[in-house]
Amino acid sequence: MRVFVRLALRRALVLPVMLMGVSLLVFVVLQFSPNDPAYNALGVGASEEARAAYAAEHGLDQPLLVRYVLFLGQLLQGDLGMTAPPAVPVADRIVDSFPLTLELTMLGMAGAIVFALFMGLTGALWRDRWPDQVTRIVSITCVALPPFWLAILLIQQFSLGLGLLPPGGYVAPGESIADWAASMTLPAIAVAVPIGAQLSRLVRTSMVEELDRDYVRTATGNGLPRWLVLRGALRNALITPLTVLGWRFGYALGGAVVIETIFDLPGMGQLLLTGVTNGDVALVQGAVLTVSVALLVVNLVIDLLYVVVNPRIREV
Repeated sequence: MRVFVRLALRRALVLPVMLMGVSLLVFVVLQFSPNDPAYNALGVGASEEARAAYAAEHGLDQPLLVRYVLFLGQLLQGDLGMTAPPAVPVADRIVDSFPLTLELTMLGMAGAIVFALFMGLTGALWRDRWPDQVTRIVSITCVALPPFWLAILLIQQFSLGLGLLPPGGYVAPGESIADWAASMTLPAIAVAVPIGAQLSRLVRTSMVEELDRDYVRTATGNGLPRWLVLRGALRNALITPLTVLGWRFGYALGGAVVIETIFDLPGMGQLLLTGVTNGDVALVQGAVLTVSVALLVVNLVIDLLYVVVNPRIREV
């Protein structure tokens, strides 16, 4: 427990520095956008005098470093700016959209984990036999599927073809659990399958390596139950997949943004599309920052899971 707390404190101390670095990178990159925030805020008919006054009022005529300090001060207060007309706080738009994206990402990752464990363990326990060959073919095929193409294929087969699930739209779980599950099933599958296929090969390789180690042969020879031996091997085998899982969460989050657009889900994908289409720098900046912070937090959680999964790390 002490090692866990010590690791958590170390990661928590580093997190603010990483957040500041991310905010600086996002701010600097978006400063090269050709869109004028004053033009977006005041509209097409604004005069040059009005735009100059707006720029002076919001510090847009200041040097880059000064603008970043002002931006950081607003960020620490939870102020991400205003969207293009009709002016709405960016934070409010993100609060409305991000939960759905996070919901889809978590459902997709949960499906990917189940898929990876089933396929990876099946291949490892029956290695070089027909179940291993089947899981290998299925995994390689699924890895090659682009998520957006898989999403379109799912709509064609299960919505337009069989009529089993809706082709798009979102129903909140508070309205109907059944309709919510129906609206999220195909998007979650589209996110889960490519990631689960990639992880399954890693789970299979890691598990095979653990099963060949001396401690597994010794435990088996001493008469320990098979399930107990496999549980210990699996705990050690999951360290490498857990590392990749943190990276794949970022992939899933980015993929969810694309999948949302295909399935017409009102999440961060629609928000980013609106921001890019309207040239709304504040909206795009706030959305990218939110996704970046989510990735940093998830990687922090993955680091802490190392200690839970592998007892050997607790001695470090």
